Amino acid sequence: MHELAITESILSIANQAAKENNGTKVTDIYLVIGQLSSIVDDSVQFYWDHISQGTVSEGAKLHFERRPAILHCKSCDHQYPLGEILQPCPNCHSVDVFIESGEELLVDHIDILREES
Repeated sequence: MHELAITESILSIANQAAKENNGTKVTDIYLVIGQLSSIVDDSVQFYWDHISQGTVSEGAKLHFERRPAILHCKSCDHQYPLGEILQPCPNCHSVDVFIESGEELLVDHIDILREES
């Protein structure tokens, strides 16, 4: 159910961007979602189709880019992608690692049509 709140935030960001740029229509929204995020693309799309109705963003296409999780070893400073399961550092076999990326959820960019002056 958290996808509804997230989708509402995306809609707010898109509508505000259109307003600030004298936009008449939001056509495309590009989202970056980390591998470790629990966001379900289909749920966001479902909510988007309903809550964007009647707004400048109605009909905008959502583009989902999934980014892999990257771990960082504190022992040897090695970065490596997270596989299917959490594994020790492949370089030094330490388990003292932290998540460098993969939890993000962001609006990368928005395509907006503007009024011609």
